[in-house]
Amino acid sequence: MAPPPPPDPAKMQQIQHFLTSVLSQRGPTSLPYAETTKWLIRQHLLNLITSYSSLDPKTAPFTHNDGRSAILLQAEGTIPMPFQGVSYNIPVVIWLLESYPNDPPRVYVNPTRDMIIKRPHSNVSPSGLVSLPYLQAWVYPSSNLLDLAAHLSAAFSRDPPLYSQRRPQSSPSIGSPSIGSGFSRPSPSPPIGSGYSPSPSIGSGYSPSPSPSPPIGSGYSPSPSIGSGYSQPSPSPPIGSGYARPPPSSFNHQQQYQQHQHQQTEDAAEVYKRNAVNKLVETIHVDLVMMRTAREAEAEGLITLQATLKRREEELTRGLHEMVSEKETLEQELQIISMNTDVLESWVRENQGKSENLIVDLDVVGFDSAFVCMETLSRQMLECTASDLAVEDAVYAMDKSFRDGVLSFDQYLRSVRLLSREQFFYRAMGEKVRGMQMEAQVGSIAARLQL
Repeated sequence: MAPPPPPDPAKMQQIQHFLTSVLSQRGPTSLPYAETTKWLIRQHLLNLITSYSSLDPKTAPFTHNDGRSAILLQAEGTIPMPFQGVSYNIPVVIWLLESYPNDPPRVYVNPTRDMIIKRPHSNVSPSGLVSLPYLQAWVYPSSNLLDLAAHLSAAFSRDPPLYSQRRPQSSPSIGSPSIGSGFSRPSPSPPIGSGYSPSPSIGSGYSPSPSPSPPIGSGYSPSPSIGSGYSQPSPSPPIGSGYARPPPSSFNHQQQYQQHQHQQTEDAAEVYKRNAVNKLVETIHVDLVMMRTAREAEAEGLITLQATLKRREEELTRGLHEMVSEKETLEQELQIISMNTDVLESWVRENQGKSENLIVDLDVVGFDSAFVCMETLSRQMLECTASDLAVEDAVYAMDKSFRDGVLSFDQYLRSVRLLSREQFFYRAMGEKVRGMQMEAQVGSIAARLQL
């Protein structure tokens, strides 16, 4: 089998841009493939089309057996099939399902109107679905589309899946054998550049030979039928020329020459238009990529700024709560200070006139008469405080006597133990009396506030 022609660089560039565009889309219009496998899908398709330039990638709706429909990628075109020394083109469609490349693609034979599927076939069902051992043993990531196309070509070479459908002719041309003479005329083949070639009938007992593909409207030379018992090859035009050898007629030759010149002019204008569109699309794509990169960077900056502002907001909220709590504590302390101030002012007002009439004569007025307790709790508090201080003075005096050697160690310890026990009870009583006084003061202040 002759190697396939190298792909057109301009076509490959268009295919690369197409695959990059459809696989980089996001949102509801994006293709249903995993983000981690889109780059691998692009590489598989590019490798396939580089080796089989007759295949073209495109997107189309695919309906599953359960009725679900999705827009998927497909590679549509022809795969060369060498059979008995002649290369034929088998039209196929390779669908890449949502789970590709973890699961194998779905391959269909796509016959034209002049072709029918061979029944039965070992690898192709009547609906055109292809089943190969390579598809059944598909293993990710070693399996790929390029190897699949090679296995398709090899399997079709062993057992071609398509027949050329012969159409009956209403009247034979001059010089062609009649219907009863054992010859039949096959239908004309499509043009060479169309991508589809007729497949030979299996079991006919002859070696197929290619015939020239005439253009539309230019007559064609009759070929012997499959059952004629011999094969008569006719000269083949160069691949890609787009037209067959004209008959030896000056009028037809001039007409075809004018058509060819007009087609070349149209092709040149079409190529210029296509190149301009491709250049514009490429420029727009580059601009969009740059704008997208800039917007993504700007979005990242805004997200970082938003996180910083959120953190600062939390810090301010926490600080505000702490300040509110501290304010409440200060208000409570201020209320206590106000209560104590009221008590002191009340005491000063009550005892302001007593200081003027006080006779400071130690011989007449004793120390005990200098302080007058107005209530029982105050008198108890005075007695407990006086006793506590007296015990403290006694302990101090004994300590000094012990250091001077006047008091023995045993007497010092025994006396200190007794005095400390007595001092403990005085202090406990003083704390209890102080608590009762605070409760009485709070109650009196609250009663005055209510009034």
